[in-house]
Amino acid sequence: MLKPSSIILACAIASFQFTAAEAQSAYPARDVTFIVPWNAGGSNDVAVRALDPILREHGIKLVIENVAGATGTIGMRRVATATPDGYTIGMGTSSTLALIAQGKTPLTNAQFTHIARVSTDPLMLLVPTKAEQKSLDDFVKLMKDNPDKVTIGTPGNYNLNHIFASMTARAAGVNYVNVPYTGGSKVVADLLGGHVTSGVLKPSETIGQIQEGLLKPIGIFANERLEMFPDVPTFKDRGYDVFPFGPVVQMAYVVAPAGLPADVKTKLITAFRAAIQDPRFKEFSKKNAFLVDDLTGDALTKEVDSVANALGTVAAQVFPKDQKE
Repeated sequence: MLKPSSIILACAIASFQFTAAEAQSAYPARDVTFIVPWNAGGSNDVAVRALDPILREHGIKLVIENVAGATGTIGMRRVATATPDGYTIGMGTSSTLALIAQGKTPLTNAQFTHIARVSTDPLMLLVPTKAEQKSLDDFVKLMKDNPDKVTIGTPGNYNLNHIFASMTARAAGVNYVNVPYTGGSKVVADLLGGHVTSGVLKPSETIGQIQEGLLKPIGIFANERLEMFPDVPTFKDRGYDVFPFGPVVQMAYVVAPAGLPADVKTKLITAFRAAIQDPRFKEFSKKNAFLVDDLTGDALTKEVDSVANALGTVAAQVFPKDQKE
């Protein structure tokens, strides 16, 4: 016969197991913290804020936190080390992925559960509209005439923005000064303030300033021109090869910590897929010149691994002296 204390213990364990299972099946039972590893006002931040009201219609209420620094690795570390219960998720980007690929952060892709890709983004070289350089050729000439002096602002270091800044200098055949920031909005602010000569940024984080006539895109880092800016040439159009070591892509995607319960992962994928495919978000993406697709779960994990390999290969050629021994 069981002792009363044993019966009480057994009931307590059964109650705990039932409560845990019930909580999991009822996910989400509270708000979900979403870590944006960049400054407020940047492209990733505004994309999440555009998704937020749509996600609420699908049962996911976000509390968005901006945790900027170290090319996104500070915020991503918060996600990687959080309890894998679905209540802390965040935005992975090619910028942080580039650091992972180069071994410049202790983070690994295995520390994350991949949920859904939010965007793929072209990158552009921009200058203040009041600058004397009105074209890509003008800018390349400026670099040639002023070796080691022209500054290019990038959101982060050793990422795709930094790679393309270096490829711009390569096109000119000279060195330059890279100026890293904690986010695209900071680059924009210093561009407008005249503190850097140019910046490598996404359309989504500069569209307002372009439309107001404050910033001017002079070159697109892509093989084709953008529908939104048909008069802005690609580097290829002007005879500059910025993909000599292979194609790379700038993207943003939702992640959770590794070890996420399968049913929670499914619920997050379902909600984010519905929000990303919603006509309202597609209209938002069109206005901000980024692309959306339907890449989720295991397929996204394969894509992340593929992009990481490409970024690692390109970075090893662009930053050979900086590579980890």
